[in-house]
Amino acid sequence: MDLLQHFTEPWALRALAASSMVGIMCGILGCFIVLRNMALIGDALSHAILPGVVVAFIVVQGASTLGFFSGAVIAGLLSAALITWIQRNVNTKNDAAIGIVFTAMFSLGVIGISYISRQPGVHLDLKDFLFGNVLGVSNEDLWLTLAITVYVLLSVVAFYRYLFITTFQPVIAQTMGISVSSVHYFLMLLLSFAVVASLQTVGVILVVAMLVTPAATALLLSDRLQYVLGIAALFGLLSAVAGLVVSILFETTPGPAMAVVATVFYLLAAFFSPKKGLVFRFFQKRKLQNRIRLEDTLKQAFRLQQKEKLSLEVLQQNSGISKNILQHQIHKLRNKGWFQKNTLALTEQGKEEARRLVRAHRLWETYLATEVGLTNEQIHEDAEKYEHLLSDEVLDEVDKTLGYPTMDPHGSPIPARRGLPEFSLLQLGLKDAGKIALKQPSEHVTARLWQLGLLPDMIFTLQKNEGEFVELEQAGKRIRITKDLARRINVVEEN
Repeated sequence: MDLLQHFTEPWALRALAASSMVGIMCGILGCFIVLRNMALIGDALSHAILPGVVVAFIVVQGASTLGFFSGAVIAGLLSAALITWIQRNVNTKNDAAIGIVFTAMFSLGVIGISYISRQPGVHLDLKDFLFGNVLGVSNEDLWLTLAITVYVLLSVVAFYRYLFITTFQPVIAQTMGISVSSVHYFLMLLLSFAVVASLQTVGVILVVAMLVTPAATALLLSDRLQYVLGIAALFGLLSAVAGLVVSILFETTPGPAMAVVATVFYLLAAFFSPKKGLVFRFFQKRKLQNRIRLEDTLKQAFRLQQKEKLSLEVLQQNSGISKNILQHQIHKLRNKGWFQKNTLALTEQGKEEARRLVRAHRLWETYLATEVGLTNEQIHEDAEKYEHLLSDEVLDEVDKTLGYPTMDPHGSPIPARRGLPEFSLLQLGLKDAGKIALKQPSEHVTARLWQLGLLPDMIFTLQKNEGEFVELEQAGKRIRITKDLARRINVVEEN
C-alpha cells in the first residue's frame, strides 16, 4: 500500500517516466553498441562527458538542464573523435586508446566538479553525476529526456538499414557507397544523447549497464535484429521500472538497483534461454552424449556381426560397458528400429545407419591424413569424435574434395553413401574389367548410362582414373564419365 502511495506523488511519477524512457532508449541503442563491440566506448563516453558539464556550469554560471546537455554532448563527441584519431593515427591498441581518453576526460571532470563545489553558494554534488538522482528529476529534465528518446528512436527507425548493414557487413556497405565512418559518428552522437539522458537516472558510472545488459539479454533470446531490438527495449523498461520499485521498497539508490535488476534478467536468460541458455545447452550436451553412446554401440555391433555371430557377451566385451547399461542401450536401439525385436541382430535400417557412421569415420580419417597431413596414429581419435557430428551434406563435400576415395589410410574400404551402390565404378582398379549391373540406384543413372551407350551386362575395362573423370573402354570405344556419375554406377567386378 505504501508503494502505491509513493507513486501518487509527482516526484515518483517523474522518476518512473524518466526511468522508463531511459530503459527503452538505452536498450535499443545498446543492441548496436554490443553488436559492434563498442561497449567500452559507451563506458568511455559516459565518463568523458563530465568536463562538458563543468564547462557548461561555468559558461551559464549555474545549473542548467539545456546547458548540461549541450556541454555533455560536445564533450562526448570530442572524446569519440579523439579516440578514433588515436586509433587510426597513433601506434596504440584500440582499447588502450579508449582507456587513455576516457580516464583523462573523467579525471578532468572530477577535478572540475570538486573545484566548483567548493565555491560559495554552489550545490553541485559529484555523487549525483556518478550514480544518478532519478528521484530529483525536474519537469525540465523530463521534457529533455522525452525529446532525446523520441529523437533516438526515430533515428534508429529512419536509418535502420544503414545501421544494420554497417554493423554486420561494413565492407559491403562501403561498396554500396555508404559511409561507414559517417554512420559510426552518427551512432556516437546518439550514444552521447543517450548518456546525457541517463545522467540524471543512473549516472555516468552505471549508464553502461543500461546500454549493455538489456541488449546482451536480448541477444541470448533471439538472433533476428528486429526481435532483439524489441526484447532489449522491453528488458530495459522492466529493469528501470523494477529497479526504481526496489529502490523505493528497500530505500536504496535507484541507479545501482536498476543495474542489479538488469543483471538478474541477464542471468535468468543466460541459464534458461531456449536456445543459448546454460540449462538448454546442458540437456543438449547430455542428449548428444547419449546419442554418441548409442551410435558407438550400433557401430560396434555392426563390425562384430560382419565377423561372427553377435552375442551380448561379445558385444559387452568389445564395448567396455556394464551389462545393464548395454541392455538399456539395446532396448533404445530396438525402439529406433535399428535392432531386431526378438534377436540380437541389426535391421536393414540399423545396418544403413552403421554404414553411415563407418563412412563418416573413414572419410574424416582420409581427410585428416590427405589434406591436414596427420599421421595414421593421430587421426583415429579425432575421427571417432567427428563421425557423430558430420552431416550427410558435409560428408558429401569431403568426399568430393578427396576425389571420392574408396579406401581409408588404413586400407579399409569406405562404405558408399546411402542411396549409392556398394560396389561402384570408382572402386574398380585400373585395367580391371567390370560389368554394368542390371539394378542401378536410380532411374537417372539408368538413363545416363543409356545415353552413353552402356547397357546392363556390358563388359568394359577401366583405362583411366585421373582428375574429375574416369575413362572406360568398351568394344574398342572410349567413354569418358565424370567421377560424380561414376560413383553412382553399380557394377559387377569381372574376374
